[in-house]
Amino acid sequence: MSELGKKSVSVESVAVEALEDKEALSELLQGILSKKDVIRLNSFRVLLLISEEHPEALYPKWDFFEDLLDSDNNCLKYIAIYLIANLTRVDTENNFEKIFDRYYSILDGERTMTAAHLAANSGKIAKAKPNLQSKITNRLLNIDKTHRGKQKELIKGYAIEAFNEYFAEIKDKDKILEVVKKQLNSKSPRTRKKAREFLKKREERARI
Repeated sequence: MSELGKKSVSVESVAVEALEDKEALSELLQGILSKKDVIRLNSFRVLLLISEEHPEALYPKWDFFEDLLDSDNNCLKYIAIYLIANLTRVDTENNFEKIFDRYYSILDGERTMTAAHLAANSGKIAKAKPNLQSKITNRLLNIDKTHRGKQKELIKGYAIEAFNEYFAEIKDKDKILEVVKKQLNSKSPRTRKKAREFLKKREERARI
């Protein structure tokens, strides 16, 4: 698909083509491995859309995405984080359970970008995998122990976003509220904002 090399590409139309043509889908998979930024980004954007709207179409490629978690290229890890998170909704073979520790080891890594976005994607995983909610919550609550400085403060803001997605299902709500309240004094402006928004939402629901 020559469109992948263009800066402006119709993500929707390419996604439709890939859903109907196995060769087009294979080209997208190879596209995210490309050393050319435009091709890699466009391929990811299309695959992301497919994973959001038709995750069952990508589920057979689980092993391909799983292998990207071990890449030395953090851009590929970033791609795997998002696609795997979206595929957990159709994970009938419990593949995610098998790689849980491997996936979440990225949260403890040195790269802020991958750790933060893994935290952000944890909400959708928790929704798709209720049996893993306690383990996911514990991982997010332990960010203080695995990170230091500004990096830690930023990542916690993404963790708050995740808690927001499945808070209604969390058993120990008081513990989460306590942690979020502490972030009102975070050194990260973004995290302070997320904490305020989270607590405001809880207050508004309490009044209803």
